[in-house]
Amino acid sequence: MKHNLIKLSMVIVLAMILTLGLAACTKTENNENKPSSPPAESTQQPQTETTPNPEQPAWQLDTSPVELSWFVGASWYGHSWGESLTSKYVTEKTGVNVKLEVPSGEANEHITLMMTSGKLPDLISMGSWENAVKKLWEGDHVYALNELAEQYDPYFFKVAGDGTLKWYRQENGNTYGVPNDSYSPNLMHETGMTAANQTFLVRKDLYEEMGKPDLSTPEGFLNALQLLKDKYPEYKGQPISPFFAQGNVPYGMSEYLQNLLAVPHEKDGKVYDRITNPDYLAWLKTFRTAYERGLINVDFLVDSDTQVEEKTNNARYFMMIREWTGMTAVNPMLAASGNPDSYYIAVDGPQNSNGDSAKLFPGNMDGWMVTMISKSTKNPERAIRFLTYLASEEGQRDLFLGKEGETWETVSGKPQLKADMAKLLETDIEKLEKEYGIMDTYWMMRNPVIINQWRPEKAPVIKQMEDFANGQADIDSGIYKGLDPLGDSEVAVSWARISQNWEEVLPELITAKDEAAFDKIFDNFLARRVNYGFDKVMEYRQAELDVRKAKMAE
Repeated sequence: MKHNLIKLSMVIVLAMILTLGLAACTKTENNENKPSSPPAESTQQPQTETTPNPEQPAWQLDTSPVELSWFVGASWYGHSWGESLTSKYVTEKTGVNVKLEVPSGEANEHITLMMTSGKLPDLISMGSWENAVKKLWEGDHVYALNELAEQYDPYFFKVAGDGTLKWYRQENGNTYGVPNDSYSPNLMHETGMTAANQTFLVRKDLYEEMGKPDLSTPEGFLNALQLLKDKYPEYKGQPISPFFAQGNVPYGMSEYLQNLLAVPHEKDGKVYDRITNPDYLAWLKTFRTAYERGLINVDFLVDSDTQVEEKTNNARYFMMIREWTGMTAVNPMLAASGNPDSYYIAVDGPQNSNGDSAKLFPGNMDGWMVTMISKSTKNPERAIRFLTYLASEEGQRDLFLGKEGETWETVSGKPQLKADMAKLLETDIEKLEKEYGIMDTYWMMRNPVIINQWRPEKAPVIKQMEDFANGQADIDSGIYKGLDPLGDSEVAVSWARISQNWEEVLPELITAKDEAAFDKIFDNFLARRVNYGFDKVMEYRQAELDVRKAKMAE
């Protein structure tokens, strides 16, 4: 009997083992034939990660190594990531290594090709005015930042600023880009920081040797050019270039010159056609006269970036329609050269027939460049968290000042550049940016409201230009910047055709044989732009301006 019980027990045990084995096999087979559910977070997330807290930055939840590619839409941007002290510090702190990419040519064309291929960098920074920005949004190539933030890092809403998110909010309620260098009119009025950077510059020594000629009238402008040709045609054995306009036709000789002339943006509540303004046309004819007399040549319309840099560094321009921010490295260098008065100063340039002061663009809500997160990224959660970090005061300080104890220290409770860094800022900004990567090296997410409190006092050769621009800034005119249609819409295509034609026409106007030829060329252009759809462009501008005014009133 006992033997039978033992035998029965063995049978039961064997049966249980067999049953469990079959169940395990069945489960394994089912798993092999059925895909596993994707994790809620990236596989790079650590086991300790918790739900993001709206009151705390979520980047701290995961600092494991990850690489994010970052496209900077500026062919001239020459900085790298991973060599400078600051970039190493940020990577060590956040785990994010950045692979910077810049276009070899025109940024719009470069990013458009990327859109066609379907392969975009993780992060994209483009000029807020660029056509490609709208294409990225409308083509569903980039994430809605508000949606990413809600899912992965709600702290983003604290640091990005409701004003910025509201300003860039689209009709569908989403915001796809966050700008750098964004200013509200209220902020500018309260702080006195206008961010105006447009100036009319002259070489100090030549200008003073000439007796500080009046450059505000066509007559004075032409007389100064004639004096330059007669008495100062060369500098250090090289010919002096009489004039330079930044961005030539699309910028320097169009809206920038119009701002110097205080050409209005609207009249009686309606968007004004600035290009037909009599004072603007009179000055274009002045440039035509200067060309006819051999006082200027077309180099300012055709010089490459390399040629412009070479001439600027060697003080070979006399007058420039140029943003003072582009001279912060050059002016100290020229002031420290063998000819210490060869640097550039801001003066009154061309003015309208009433002699009104310039009305220069200040900073605006659009900012300079907008940064987006592409849908090509494999790490959207790390991307939005990195942007949140960079937008926060902590990230702004890390990127602008570097690592405490090495590049900055706390003095009287406030962050301050160390003495040797401040010295480099004045004498060797190239070394400062390459080796240390501080100040304005990585400006893609720069928030001036935060970082300007940490800027050291500017050298006199820089501050003179800045003060001059601030004094002529039209604080409330930022709302007019960027009214033109962008993207692939019919009206945007019309504006692109008109803009392209204007770039071709303006050099023809300046090189026209006489005023009659000038007038004919201009009238033909006006007729063409009507055929291209200019009326619809004006309707678009008006609608956009009305929307902006409504947003500002909220």
